[in-house]
Amino acid sequence: MTWLAEKWLKWRGWRFVGSLPDVDRMIIIGAPHTSNWDFIVYLAAISHWRMSPRYVGKHTLFRWPFGYFFRRFGGIAVDRSRPGGMVGQVTEEFEKAERMILVMAPEGTRKAAPHWKSGFLRIAAEANVPIVPAYIHFPNKKVVLGTPIAFDGDEKKIMDRLREIYAAGEGKDGQGKGPVRLKEERSV
Repeated sequence: MTWLAEKWLKWRGWRFVGSLPDVDRMIIIGAPHTSNWDFIVYLAAISHWRMSPRYVGKHTLFRWPFGYFFRRFGGIAVDRSRPGGMVGQVTEEFEKAERMILVMAPEGTRKAAPHWKSGFLRIAAEANVPIVPAYIHFPNKKVVLGTPIAFDGDEKKIMDRLREIYAAGEGKDGQGKGPVRLKEERSV
């Protein structure tokens, strides 16, 4: 299905800019996430960059009869009530894996969010993995995969860099794009 999404988007004039970094373990964050069409673009990106990404889902989604399907396609079941929460469980997955690409939508929703969720930063810090920004620009039919950003402990510096990068992104629904900021950065 991923190759079909890629072929269809390329036929419609879409371009894929950038290359998959030569890094064994990383978190790719994608924004803006404004419509269900983003999923088609996501599938096409998987095919284009030859990725086998992982993603996080609520543990209850991984029960029978769908559990096998979600795990087979990269799902990581997380139970937020467990000690360490989502960050700890995903960090454990990174520690077990020789190679792992985790894909996350930091906005956490398709509508304009007042802030991004900070889990991607916490995971990057604890698992010692870089953050790779990816964005969509619907009007120009472009998907961009950026270069890795190492987490050096300076959240403000990383968020400032992400604001620069994501200023160029534009989803299908322009009203759905929220600010690139964390809850802790209300004044930014």
